[in-house]
Amino acid sequence: MIASVRVLVQRVSSAQVTVEGEVVGRIDPAAHGAPQGLVALVGITHSDTEATAKALADKLYRLRILDGERAAADLNAPILVISQFTLYADTAKGRRPSWSAAAPGSVAEPLVDSFARTLRELGATVETGRFGAHMQVELVNDGPVTLLLEA
Repeated sequence: MIASVRVLVQRVSSAQVTVEGEVVGRIDPAAHGAPQGLVALVGITHSDTEATAKALADKLYRLRILDGERAAADLNAPILVISQFTLYADTAKGRRPSWSAAAPGSVAEPLVDSFARTLRELGATVETGRFGAHMQVELVNDGPVTLLLEA
């Protein structure tokens, strides 16, 4: 079985997430004196643990993908965290993805919350989407830089 929190991270110059016409999370790196921020789409599978979520949050916070090979930790760069169960889609067979590798909400939501909380405890400015909601995510990918992180 797959055993790793997955985070699809994008370096951005701005980003926001909207639910039912309401902006529920927005980052503006320039307002924090940072050249860029990060959008972290977080996927959880059945066997993930809080320890794994915390370790990956720490890895993201220290990942040197911002200007000058610096990390969010170095630049006070804001991070927008959004739950993303589709990172565990299985498309190996047929034309309809299987979501069986994605953890159910009762398992995933506390781990996504732990991921965001850990980033805050490390010193990051963190905004979030709304777990389980249909969200519209707008972002300006800077680079473009997009990486898949796994613990």
